Amino acid sequence: MWDLASGKLLRSITDAHPPGTAILHIKFTDDPTLAICNDSGGSVFELSFKRVMGVRTCESRCLFSGSKGEVCCIEPLHAKVDLRDHPITQYSLLAMASLTKILVIGLKPSLKVWMTFPYGRMDPSSVPLLAWHFVAVQNSVNPMLAFCRGDVVYFLLVKRDDSGAIHVTKQRQLHLHYDLINFTWINSRTAVLLDSVEKLHVIDRQTQEELETIEISEVQLVYNSSHFKSLATGGNVSEALALVGEKACYQSISSCGGQVFYLGTKSVHVLTLRSWRERVDHLLKQERLTDALALAWSFYEGKAKAVVGLTGDTNKRKAVIADRMVEILLHYTDRALKKCPDQGKIQVMEQHFQDVVPVIVDYCLLLQRMDLLFNQIYDKMSENSVAKGIFLECLEPYILSDKLMGITAQVMKDLLLHFQDKNRLENLEACIVHMDITSLDIQQVVLLCWENRLYDAMIYVYNSGMNDFISPMEKLFKVIAPPLNAGKSLTDEQVVMGNKLLVYISCCLAGRAYPLGDIPEDLVPLVKNQVFEFLIRLHSAEGSVDEEVYPYVRTLLHFDTREFLNVLALTFEDFKNDKQAVEYQQRIVDILLKVMVENSDFTPSQVGCLFTFLARQLAKPNNTLFVNRTLFDQVLEFLCSPDDDSRHSERQQVLLELLQAGGIVQFEESRLIQMAEKAEFYQICEFMYERQLRYDKIISCYLRDPLRKEEVFNYIHNILSMPGYSAEEKQLVWQKALDHIEELLVLSPGKAAELAAIHFSEQIESITSNLQDQFLLFQFLRSLLDPREGINQDLLHLPPSITEQFIELLCQYSPDQVLETLKVLEYCRLEETIEITQKYQLHEASSYLLEKKGDIHGAFLVMLERLQSKLLMLTQDDKSSAEPSLLENIEDTLVKTIALCQRNSHSLDQQQREALWFPLLEAMMSPQKSSGSSQCPYSESLKSLTMQVLNNMAAFIALPSILQRILQDPVYGKGKLGEIQGLVLGMLDTFNYEQTLLETTTSLLNHDLHWSLCNLRASVTRGLTPKQDYCCICLQQYKRRQETADEIIVFSCGHLYHSLCLLSKECGVVTKGLMRWMCYKCNSSNKGGKLSENFSELKKGTAASLAQMSSESVLDPQQIQAFDQLCRLNRGTSRLALLTELARGGHGGGDKHGLLSVSHGDPATSSVFQNENFQLHLTPPPVAEE
Repeated sequence: MWDLASGKLLRSITDAHPPGTAILHIKFTDDPTLAICNDSGGSVFELSFKRVMGVRTCESRCLFSGSKGEVCCIEPLHAKVDLRDHPITQYSLLAMASLTKILVIGLKPSLKVWMTFPYGRMDPSSVPLLAWHFVAVQNSVNPMLAFCRGDVVYFLLVKRDDSGAIHVTKQRQLHLHYDLINFTWINSRTAVLLDSVEKLHVIDRQTQEELETIEISEVQLVYNSSHFKSLATGGNVSEALALVGEKACYQSISSCGGQVFYLGTKSVHVLTLRSWRERVDHLLKQERLTDALALAWSFYEGKAKAVVGLTGDTNKRKAVIADRMVEILLHYTDRALKKCPDQGKIQVMEQHFQDVVPVIVDYCLLLQRMDLLFNQIYDKMSENSVAKGIFLECLEPYILSDKLMGITAQVMKDLLLHFQDKNRLENLEACIVHMDITSLDIQQVVLLCWENRLYDAMIYVYNSGMNDFISPMEKLFKVIAPPLNAGKSLTDEQVVMGNKLLVYISCCLAGRAYPLGDIPEDLVPLVKNQVFEFLIRLHSAEGSVDEEVYPYVRTLLHFDTREFLNVLALTFEDFKNDKQAVEYQQRIVDILLKVMVENSDFTPSQVGCLFTFLARQLAKPNNTLFVNRTLFDQVLEFLCSPDDDSRHSERQQVLLELLQAGGIVQFEESRLIQMAEKAEFYQICEFMYERQLRYDKIISCYLRDPLRKEEVFNYIHNILSMPGYSAEEKQLVWQKALDHIEELLVLSPGKAAELAAIHFSEQIESITSNLQDQFLLFQFLRSLLDPREGINQDLLHLPPSITEQFIELLCQYSPDQVLETLKVLEYCRLEETIEITQKYQLHEASSYLLEKKGDIHGAFLVMLERLQSKLLMLTQDDKSSAEPSLLENIEDTLVKTIALCQRNSHSLDQQQREALWFPLLEAMMSPQKSSGSSQCPYSESLKSLTMQVLNNMAAFIALPSILQRILQDPVYGKGKLGEIQGLVLGMLDTFNYEQTLLETTTSLLNHDLHWSLCNLRASVTRGLTPKQDYCCICLQQYKRRQETADEIIVFSCGHLYHSLCLLSKECGVVTKGLMRWMCYKCNSSNKGGKLSENFSELKKGTAASLAQMSSESVLDPQQIQAFDQLCRLNRGTSRLALLTELARGGHGGGDKHGLLSVSHGDPATSSVFQNENFQLHLTPPPVAEE
C-alpha cells in the first residue's frame, strides 16, 4: 500500500487472501479505510485498514467464497463529491459478477445481499463486465449498473425507497453484433464499448444509437491473461476462469473525469469526447459548412448526442450556439461569394448560388434572425449581381408558404424590380398577396399591379393596406361594363377580370379576404354593407346622362347571370334573419326583377335563371321574400310563346329547371301542360305527367319528341320490369305501348323486337297479322327470329308458320342472306322451307336443306343442275364475249358441289360415290366435247376445273375406275385421246409422285427394322458379367462344386446360380423341350404369392431367362387411364401389318410397280397404305448398350 503523494510504502499485507492464488482486482470504496479484493480462486475479500498506536494494521474478511461460483469482476459504487450526500451512498454498494450471476451487496451498516441476478447461459470465453454511474431518470438521480457479457448489455437501475430498502430494476437491454471486452461510462448518457477485435464503439444510452467507431489496434492493449491463469503461482485456476482470462483487460482501461485511459505495451493513450465547439470546428476545418450548421442546429434543438461543454439553462445554451451559427453563416456567405466560378456559363453561377442561398435562408428563419438575412447577408450578396438575383428568387417559396412575412422595404423594392425585369409577373403577384402590407410601397405596388394587370395583388393592397373594398370593384367595372353595354363580346382578359370580380364580391359578402385568408371580424358587417350598397347604386359615380339604372347589377347579369345569382344565393344563406338582412334581400330581388323583366335584351336562359333563383328562394321554409305571382305567369308566356322558334331547347331547359327548383307551386298545372304541349316542350309534359302518375301519357311525349325518340324503349322496359309501380299503372303503359307498336317498329325494328320478346311474346302473332307494311314486317321478324340479332330464342314460343313467313320474306327482300340465316335458324320445318326456297329458285339454300334432310342425291342434283345451266350459258354465249364473272360463278358453284360430295362420300358405298362424282365429271367434260376445239377462250379454265374434280374424286374413287369410265365414253372410244391427253398425263403425274413417296417410306421402314433387329441381336448375344463369384442361393463359390450334372446360370441382372440350386427353389420349368429359368433373387421380392403367379405365367410360355420379372409396384386407376390415353395417341399401324403388306407387294411378280397394284374392291380396305388414317411413327434407331 503506497502513499502516491510522497511515494512512500505504507504497509505490506501478506495475509489478505489464501496463498497460491493471484490477485485479480483490488479496489477502494468511497471510504478510504475500506477496500475490496478478488483473487484467482474466485473469492472476494473485504480489507479494513486501521491505525492503532501508530501501527498500521489490516483486517481481511471473506465476503464471497469461490466455491459457490467464481467471481471474476467486482465494482464498488463511487459517488462524486457533489453526490456524496445521496442517501444510497451510506450502504457502500458493491457489485460482483461470477460466471453465472450478478450480486449487488451492501457493505454498510452491515453486510447484506440486495440483489441476485442469474443471467443464463453465455459464451464461456466472453468476459463479464460491470460499470456504475449516476444517471437522471424521471426527475431523480440514481445509480445505474451496466452489466455486459458477450453481445448483450443490461442496464439495472438501483433505487432506495422510503423504508430504506434497496430495489434493483432492469431498465433496458442492448443487443450488439460484436463481443465486448470492456464497458466504460464517459458521462451519464454516453458509454464507450471495446469489442474483441479492439474497436471502440461510442454508444448513446437513451437511444442505443452508435455514434462513432474507432480502431485502436495500434495501442497494443495489455491483457491480464497471466493473472487470470495465475501463472506466477503455478496456474492452479479453473478452466472456466482461464478461458475468461484470454480476453480480460480489466486493469488496462480506466476512466476519470470524462477521460478513458488505455494501457498499451509501449504507451498510454487517452480518449476524450470533443466539446460541441470542437466538433463544429472539426467540420469547418474540413470545409463541410452545411454539416457544421446541421450539427450546430442539433445542439440548438437539444437533439444531439454525446454533448460536452454546454452548461447553464436552455436559453443560455441556445444563445451561445446561435452566436456561433451566425458566425458560420457569415463565413458561409463569404466563402460562397469567393468560391463562385468566375468564368463559364451563367447557368453554372446560378446553380452555385441556388445551392447556397436556401441553406442560409433556412437557418436564418430557424434562428429568427431576419435582421441578419436582410442586412449583413443581403448586403454581401448584393455585391454580385447573379447572387443578388438568385437570393431574391429563392425568397419566393418562403413567402408563398408564409414562412417569410416581414421583409425590409429595400429588399421588397429590389424584389419587385427583379421580378418585373424577369417578366415573372404571376410569381410577383403570388408573393405580394402573402406579404406584410407594411413592407410595401403602396403607391408603387398599385401602379405596378394596374399596369401589369395584377388584379389579385391590387385588390389585396387596397383591402389590407387601406381597408378600401370598393375601389377595386369600381376599377374592374370600368373595364368590363362598356363592351357589355354595347353588346360586344369580351376579350379573354376581360372575361378573367369579370370572373375575378364575381369571386371578389362573393368573398366580401361571405366575410373572406381575397384571394386568401379572412376579413377581420370587426370589419365583416361593414364590408358586407358597403358591397351591397355599391351593387344596388342607382347610378355609377362617373356615369353619363343616358346611363341605365342599376348599372352594376345590370353589368353582372349581362356578364354571367347564373354565377352572379349563385353568389347572391350563397350570400342569402349566410344572412341572419335580422331586419336589415331581410330588407337587403327584398331590395336586391326587386332590383333584379326590374332590370331583367322590364328589358328585352336578356335571353330566355338568363330570365329563366332569375326565376329559377327566385323559385328556390321562395321554396325555402323560412322564406321572407315576396314576388308577385303574375310575374311567373309572364315568364311562362315569355318562354312558351316566343316571337320566333329560336332557342327552343334552351327555353325548355330553363322552364324545366324553374319547375324543379320549386317554381311549380307558382303555376296552374292544367294551363302549364296545355302551354307546354302547344310549345312542344315534351320534357315539361313528362315532368308534369310524372307528378300525376300518368306514365302512359309519357310514351306519347317520347314519340313526339324528335330528340328523345330512341329513349322510349328503355322507358317502357323500366316501367314494366322495375318495382315501385302499381299493376294498374303498368297495365296502362303496356296497352299504350301495344297500341303504338307500329310506330315503335318504324323507329327501331331491333329494339321493338327485343321489347316484344320480353313483354309482348303472347301478342307477336297478332302484331304480325296486323302489320300491313311487308318490309317492316320482314325487319321485325328478322330482329326477332335471327339468333345473330341477340334476342334469346328461349323467350319465344312461336308457331312454325311465323318462321316460314320470315323465310319467305327473306327470300323476297334479301335472297343473298337466306343460306347463312338457315344455318343459324333453330326452329323451322324442312319440307315447307324447301318448298319456299324452290319457289324462289334459291338452289344453294335448297341443296343445304335437302342435305340436312338426308337426301344427299337430291341435294347434289340441285347443285348439278345449277352448274349445268351456267355451263350452258357459257357455251351458248359468243366465244369472244365470255364473261370472266360467269367463269368465277361456275368455279364458285363447282367448289360448293365438290365440298358437298366430299362431306358425304365417307358415309356412302362405292356405287353411291360413283353416282355423285361421275355425273359431276361428265358435266365438266361435256362443254369441252361440244366445243370441238381447244382454241376457245375458256377451254383452259374448264380443263383446270376438270382437273380439280379429278384430284378431289381420286381420294374416293379408284384410279382404274376413273380411267375406265373415261375410255368407255363414246366420244373417246374411237381411239382419239387427244382431248383427254391432259387429264391422263395429270393422273400419271399423281401416280408417279405417290409411287416415289411409297418407295421412300418402304426403304425407311426396312432400314429402321434392320437397325432394331441388329441391336436386339447384339444385346442378346452379348456376354454376361456376374456381380459376384458365388451362388446367390447356397452362397458357395461356383468353382468348388464338383457335381457333373450341375451347370452355372448367369442372368442379365448379374446374379449367378447353380442350376441344381435354382431347381430346388422351383425357378426352372421345361417348355417345348427347353428349360426356361427365372432369377430367384430378383423375384423373391414378390414374397411368395407373386412368385407363384409369375411361375405359372412362365409355364404358359412366358420367356424370362434374360429379363428381370416385374417388381410388385401396382398402378392406380388414374395412372392406368393416363397410360391407355398415351397408347391411343401413339397407336398406328402395327409393324407386322406393314411388313405383311410390303411382302405381299414383293411377291406379286417381277413387275417394278407391283407394290402399287390396286384391287377393284373397296379401296378403303384393300391396303393399309390407302387408309386415310394411316400414319408413320418414325423414331430414331435404338442405341445398343456397350
